[in-house]
Amino acid sequence: MALSEPAPHPAQDQIRPADAGDSAFAAAARAVALRAPLRPAVPVPMPVAPGTAELTGPVFGAADVGPLDHDLTRQHHGEPIGERIVVAGRVTDRRGRPVRGQLVELWQANAAGRYAHPLDRHPAPLDPHFTGAGRCLTDDDGRYRFVTIRPGAYPLGTPDDAWRASHLHFSLFGTAFTQRLVTQMYFPGDPLLPADLIRRAVSDEAARARLVSALDRTLGEPGRSLGYRWDIVLDGPSATWTETGGAR
Repeated sequence: MALSEPAPHPAQDQIRPADAGDSAFAAAARAVALRAPLRPAVPVPMPVAPGTAELTGPVFGAADVGPLDHDLTRQHHGEPIGERIVVAGRVTDRRGRPVRGQLVELWQANAAGRYAHPLDRHPAPLDPHFTGAGRCLTDDDGRYRFVTIRPGAYPLGTPDDAWRASHLHFSLFGTAFTQRLVTQMYFPGDPLLPADLIRRAVSDEAARARLVSALDRTLGEPGRSLGYRWDIVLDGPSATWTETGGAR
């Protein structure tokens, strides 16, 4: 989210980009550090066996995903402002096998670069017809598909006026809530990519490249939207980077 530079707190120590010595970049790192938890994880007792705690957590299935959950442009009475896009791809394991029935969530800023969240302080306009959140289940081939609008870039509120490149947030839940992975997708050719703080924090060049989608006109709707392909690999040496500790 677009937040002004916060007061330092211990979570900032978790962010160590390669060029954190640069004062401007360090200021941006301090701003984004609000994403990190302020308190340690709460241990959950497992009296029977590992995985017992997951049995009491959320259970997701086809009945929980509505027919318009994947289409962020049709969740309100009016149409959102912005460039319509289709984002689709496959979720696979390290051997290329499809991950079926996987709950995939997406959330994002609107076309002006503002999230529909009370903590977003970016003075860009909100869109009454765009909430910026969607979800779907992968099919038997591991495929997912979202219809949305291209998000805008937004400032971090740092002294050097650092901005986040346009991006989409994704989460995948595995087979239980406690297995959730979170990552981000970027758009090809975005001039802000080289300076984006989160992307630059990924030390492996190949892993950074895998966070950028590819333009695929076959995925779009003629005369209405462009399509972007972005595949997600859950584990192995070519795994998609995640915010919970890098590629896995």
